[in-house]
Order: sequence, then C-alpha cells, then structure tokens
Amino acid sequence: MEYRTLGASGAIVSTYALGTMTFGNETDEAGAHAQLDRYVAAGGNFIDTADVYTGGVSEEIVGSWLAKSSARDDVVVATKGRFPTGDTPNDVGTSRRHLRRALDASLSRLGVDHIDLYQLHAWDPVTPLDETLGFLEDAVRAGKIGYGGLSNFTGWQLQKACDLIDRRGWSRLVTLQPQYNLLVREIEWEIVPAAQENGLGLLPWSPLGGGWLTGKYSFDEEPTGATRLGENPDRGVESWRRRSTNQRVRDVVDAVREIATARGNSMAQVALAWLVDRPAVTSVILGARTIEQLDDNLAAADLHLTAEETEKLNQASDPGAADYPYGGPGVAQRGRPITGGRA
Repeated sequence: MEYRTLGASGAIVSTYALGTMTFGNETDEAGAHAQLDRYVAAGGNFIDTADVYTGGVSEEIVGSWLAKSSARDDVVVATKGRFPTGDTPNDVGTSRRHLRRALDASLSRLGVDHIDLYQLHAWDPVTPLDETLGFLEDAVRAGKIGYGGLSNFTGWQLQKACDLIDRRGWSRLVTLQPQYNLLVREIEWEIVPAAQENGLGLLPWSPLGGGWLTGKYSFDEEPTGATRLGENPDRGVESWRRRSTNQRVRDVVDAVREIATARGNSMAQVALAWLVDRPAVTSVILGARTIEQLDDNLAAADLHLTAEETEKLNQASDPGAADYPYGGPGVAQRGRPITGGRA
C-alpha cells in the first residue's frame, strides 16, 4: 500500500480508502468486520462512511469494529453530514442546528471523541454558506473534527467555499469527494482545477463505474441476479438501459479489458490503477460487497500503468468536450509560452 497526504494537510492516508456504504445493507456486520480486518492487514488506514449509510447502521458497524480493533488508533476515519436523518424540516441540510446534531450522533455511533475528516455531503442551497463553514470551524476548534471536507460540490461551489474561508481566516478544507472514474471524467473540466488551485485532495467514489469497469455486465443482455444492476437495472447513474447503448462506454470497457488481458490483471485493477494516478487524487474509495471483491481491488495497490496504457484509456474515455471552453481552442487559450508576444 502506498500513502499520500490528506490534501494539503499533514495527515497521511493510504491511496485506497475503504468505503462502507454497503455495511448493514449488502454486507452484514460480520462480513463488514472481516473487510475492515483484511483492509487494515493490507496496509490501508482510511475508512469512509456517512450518517445516512443504511440509516446510521454503517457508522455503528464501524464503531463496533473500532471498539475491538488494535488498529483503532492507526486509522483515519471520515464521515459526512447533510442528507435527511429524520422527518422534520430541520433534519436535513447544513445549518448549524442540523450539523450539530448530526455530528454528535455520528460521534456516538462511531464511539469516538473526534472525527478526523468531516465532510459536507452535498451543497445546501437553503443555508447561508458562512453559517455552514462557521460550524466546521467551531467543530475544529472544539476538537470534534480534525479537518473539514466537501462531497459532490461543483467547481463554483467549491471555489466559493474556499474564498469565504480565506477571507475569514478559518481552517482550510482539505478534500473533495466526487464521483470520478473512466466513465465519468467531466469533473476534469472545472472541478479538478478548482481543487488543485485550493490544495484539496480528491477522494473519488464509484471508481469502477457501478461495476461497469469490472466487465461483469453484458451490453446485449439485461443483468439479473445478486448484483446492483441485477437487482435494479435502472439504478442511478450506472443505469444498464442508458449505458448499454452508449458507444463510449463500450469503447472504454473494451480498452480496459484489452490492457487487463495483456497484463494478467483484472479489469477492476486496471481501472483503479488509472484513477489513483490522476492529478489531485489523494485516495480512491473502494466499495465491496464481499471479501473476494475487496481482495481483487486491493491487489491494485502496487499497480501503475505505463504511459502508453494510460494514454489508451485516456483516448477511449475522453468525454468529448466541445471546442469551447473545455476543448480545442478553449484549452489552448488557458496557456501560453513564456516568451510572450506574437513571435
């Protein structure tokens, strides 16, 4: 396992984090504890959860593991708040009222006195941003969280948050958790540059594109059985009906398969290796139902692609920006030779 700093902070995390969204839902407590043990044994030290994962059960499972694990003091724990935790209007959002209760509840479920990384799970258009970020600053000063981070923010939202923090002299945010994989690269147009400009490390979620990049889904036959799309073919952004008719998705899967076959690695390992070496990436969040899936993912920990393999995947997965402002002339005008002038 390799390690990097958590964004521009001094905290050190493994380049692969263990996501826990399946805990308490697709993975029972015993299976979750086995995953945590295996992950730590492989050198991983970064666990990511959220208060809404299985209605808080994910945090409880992580907490019960922390209570008995000898690795309790070695792991970096991240969680999130923002989405609904109850039925009233104040049980959602990033207001001081909701986040205070959400954070205290997360601390209780996890059985810890502080959380290393507390992330705003999404933008809240209702709550004033200075109220939200002021809460994070107070939580840092109170010792309840070590660092603040963002999740699912757009480029302008990220920049607005960072500008406000700079003006107020508050503790800087250290990470952004976006969806990012070979099938979802549009964040490279604005979000990645904004993160780099502000020293935020990326924590990509859904690195395998909901399973598409593992090669387990056929483009010609609707999935069935005990997989996410087998249980719900129209599930979220990875919908089988939408992606199975997309030629770019076919091209990407074919390119990943070709490299994996030539290397003798799994397709998942190749897709993860491409992502972990993208600019600004701090740690890629793995999400597995089973120990076998986790073991396969962890085998990517020491895998790095050649420049030629990376370029092959880059070309196949190019999202095809229009000429302006994200492609062609738009990209050209964002740089210039240092000689300047017309020469």
